[in-house]
Amino acid sequence: MEPLTDVETFKRLAMAMIVGALLGFERERADKPAGIRTYMLVVEGATLFMICALLLSQQLYETGRVSDPGRMASTVIQGIGFVAAGVILTNSGQIVGLTTAAGIWVAAAIGLLIGAGFYTLALVAAIATVVALIVLRNVERRPPFNHQDADRR
Repeated sequence: MEPLTDVETFKRLAMAMIVGALLGFERERADKPAGIRTYMLVVEGATLFMICALLLSQQLYETGRVSDPGRMASTVIQGIGFVAAGVILTNSGQIVGLTTAAGIWVAAAIGLLIGAGFYTLALVAAIATVVALIVLRNVERRPPFNHQDADRR
């Protein structure tokens, strides 16, 4: 693995912000509470944690020590699960916020991919996520999937 340069880390960060905005824009358009800023920050944060893990690993490698950047990634997954759980609510027996929580979780995963330098997979995942959110929302609204609260997911 080649050492991370400042230019490469800035490129990863810029991509994270763009992808986060793309994901958040769809949620904003659907009038959901977690929108552009939330998704941008989630993807940016996960990307920064992954870049940090890689830079630390690189720094330790140069001194003859070994580290596992995946350990930091696993803590991001746990932490974002806690954040996502906070957006799931019950209202009169109905559960709302599950799609937003899942979207935040996926946004963090995409951020980790970007931070690790897996751009193609991150872009394909971002596109797949937007397609799932837009196209499948329309599918859910049709019988036999049209639950009373399909719009609030």
